[in-house]
Amino acid sequence: MRISADTFYKLKIVLLVFILFSCTPKKPPEIEYVPEGSLKGIASWYGADFHGRPTASGETYNMYDYTCAHREYPFGTRLRVVNLQNGKDVVCTVNDRGPFIPGRDLDLSYASAKKIGLIGPGTAEVLMQPIGRDMSYVRYVKYTPTSGLLTIQVGAFREIENAMRLKQALNLKYQNVYINKVLLRGETFYRVRVGKFTNYDEAYSLAKLMGQEGYKVIITNFTGGKDEI
Repeated sequence: MRISADTFYKLKIVLLVFILFSCTPKKPPEIEYVPEGSLKGIASWYGADFHGRPTASGETYNMYDYTCAHREYPFGTRLRVVNLQNGKDVVCTVNDRGPFIPGRDLDLSYASAKKIGLIGPGTAEVLMQPIGRDMSYVRYVKYTPTSGLLTIQVGAFREIENAMRLKQALNLKYQNVYINKVLLRGETFYRVRVGKFTNYDEAYSLAKLMGQEGYKVIITNFTGGKDEI
């Protein structure tokens, strides 16, 4: 069957229009309403290098869980995170501190990042909407009976890298954070501690605040006030 010149010309026009529209970059989805309390920011992600290591909340980081790291939200905060480049969203739980790279506001676990298409690009602008909190992350203050000067212990690790990461997280909000190196039963531990207090009430006031944020805290005796690494 022969195609007339007029029909062939029309087919060329249709094909050209199709090609032009298919090559036009798609605009990112418009967010018409930003819920109260939501924030925009730049999200990144972290994965295998941290898999199996302790998070700032004390949980073990699992790159396949829907979790994230933020510098301010209390641990247990559930965030709905929307990728503003493609409209995909994920709900994840804050259980770590970070990111520590300037210009970034949220670090997603591998699973969370994958669900919103962040693995390839690495970073993207996102909308962060708090939608509640898992209150099991709130910690009660523990106290080791002692006398003299007091301090708040937040963690103890066999690996110095884990202690340094916790110290870095605490430095975002608290002062006088230090690492105390100690030898116990033939093993070296790095204890991350905060402050020096002359009485229990003073120590408890700060420890309670940290416990509400989600840190595991113990008030104990003060044995050093600077990094001993």
